[in-house]
Amino acid sequence: MTRLSIVDDLKRTDPFEILEDSVLEDVARQTEIKTYPSGAYVFRQGDVSLDRLFVIRSGLVEITVSNDRGIETVVGLRKPHDFFGETVVLSQQRYPGSARVKEETTCLLIKRRTIEGLIYSYTDFSSFFSALLAERMRMLYEGMVEEHSYDSYACAESPLFRKRVSEIMSYPVITCRQGDLVADAAKIMMDRDISAVVVLDRRDKPCGILTENHLVRHLIADRTFEIANCRVEQVLNSKVISIHPEAVIGQALVSMIRNKTKHLVVIERNDLVGIVTMVDLIKSRSTGQLLLSHHIENQQSIQGLAAIGHEVDNILHTLVSERASIVEILDVMSELHERMNQRVLELCEERMRREGYGPPPVSYCWINMGSAARGEQTLRTDQDNALILSDHPAENAQAVDGYFTRFAEIANESLSDCGFAKCPGNVMAFNPKWRRTLSGWMQAVAEWMNSVDPDDIRSLTILLDYRPVWGDMLLAEKLWDHIFAMVKQSLSAGHVLARDDKTFRIPVSFLGTFITEKGGPHKDEMNLKTAGIVHLVNGIRLLALNQSIREPSTFERLKLLEEAGALSRDDADLFRTSFEALMMLKLQENLKKISQGKPADNYIDPYSLRKRERMMLKDALSGVSILQKMITREFNVPWLQFFS
Repeated sequence: MTRLSIVDDLKRTDPFEILEDSVLEDVARQTEIKTYPSGAYVFRQGDVSLDRLFVIRSGLVEITVSNDRGIETVVGLRKPHDFFGETVVLSQQRYPGSARVKEETTCLLIKRRTIEGLIYSYTDFSSFFSALLAERMRMLYEGMVEEHSYDSYACAESPLFRKRVSEIMSYPVITCRQGDLVADAAKIMMDRDISAVVVLDRRDKPCGILTENHLVRHLIADRTFEIANCRVEQVLNSKVISIHPEAVIGQALVSMIRNKTKHLVVIERNDLVGIVTMVDLIKSRSTGQLLLSHHIENQQSIQGLAAIGHEVDNILHTLVSERASIVEILDVMSELHERMNQRVLELCEERMRREGYGPPPVSYCWINMGSAARGEQTLRTDQDNALILSDHPAENAQAVDGYFTRFAEIANESLSDCGFAKCPGNVMAFNPKWRRTLSGWMQAVAEWMNSVDPDDIRSLTILLDYRPVWGDMLLAEKLWDHIFAMVKQSLSAGHVLARDDKTFRIPVSFLGTFITEKGGPHKDEMNLKTAGIVHLVNGIRLLALNQSIREPSTFERLKLLEEAGALSRDDADLFRTSFEALMMLKLQENLKKISQGKPADNYIDPYSLRKRERMMLKDALSGVSILQKMITREFNVPWLQFFS
């Protein structure tokens, strides 16, 4: 069989048909040819991978699966110009089924390295294998998290992300009824020596929590009700936060921090099976680090918050040492960082009063942007923040500006004292560009969205990741409403925001080698942030903007995009897994550098990685390239090319 005939066969096989002749000729030179007689097995279920993709030139092949009793069932039929063995050629696992020749068959055997080279170099080709790439990446990622040793820079304690809620919860749960007298419920709490009871409704379902704090506040401090006649339903906390018994206790911690509660009810199949308290979490560990959020809220000075910052860093090391996933790590760290931000701003308001400025003259909303807003901050990074002020009469402008200029100054300074370094690009609320009234922000968005100036586009990109942190959240909602309205009106917004990513090419060559920096202090290294993470964040942000999704988190955006039908399940899974892999590699490398006294700079020497990590990095970068291609297709406005 000549090389040209191999090329002809590949041209008739999806997805090889999309490749140019010169590429197919190169593939043909690396392709083996083999003929199998009728009844023969190309491979059997359970065999080790042959590292080949099998393309049928002629003949028929049955794909079979055998059960535990050895009974073989045909589950598929492959005919000329179909291929098989694809699930294993990438994963390098054992074959989940057998390939049995029904009629004499001639196959083209394409090596795994050749397939990988095509995947890394041609996004249209690689998108065909999205699900397989995601599956392989997930396997490699889980293996890396499970096996990698962080002992050189982590301080391991008891398993926060391996121990289950069912192991520490209290059961049976002590309960009372909505209509019970509070005095009776209080006696139950005293007799049982517990701090809370779960309140049940008429259908025996949890409808609230009654705690000692509620009793003290409503019956003693505020004296809202008469003790003798007060019913449980009058003083309970009706916000019930639940968790599943199979959840790990790290997830319980996140839920407590996020919802500002010390009690979680444990629900399984809609039934109340237990309760978990903050005390339970503390008892499960050797330190009191799980009370950090409580300590943050009770700090009365910036100096105290700065000291707690070191304890927050210890939590990060613990999470990594316990092999928590990157999603779990981001959940915990972003909640703690945001709680620190909120307490800093609260203390700054108090300082403004002490300095004679009084309370804020108008309502305002402090917003975070960048990784902090997206909930993707592990190590504390530079500040990216802004202020939205409510509109006010012109005659009050000087007083309002005077107040918030000073407020932003001490807030940015205080955050810096707490370890959130000042932004080198001055993207901070103290800068008047990032401190505007609501109408001023609306005007700025309109100008930036219709501009082709790179600085304006960068400013818009920064803003589009914002999350409200403190103050009047309605101001942030109104700004989102305006942004989405502007996007719908603009023909060029998507094109302009996608423009920078259109020239991006993943730093992996056709031969599967990494393209690294050729000189300078980072010779033979690549920057994981600029080589992949930024492009994933940018592309997913743009898709989310097009769907009017307000959530800035990359993971949440992917979830909502899939629910809206804007992304297929396979694509969403590929992009999600690519993001997880790159973020974990970045964190792993940065923590290693910090332990060596070096700065965390996001650079990595890809050839210093283990083989499985190198494979995972290549797959993740391929996922980035597939997203970039999708963005280019969806947000391409040809007539704007003349002005870009």
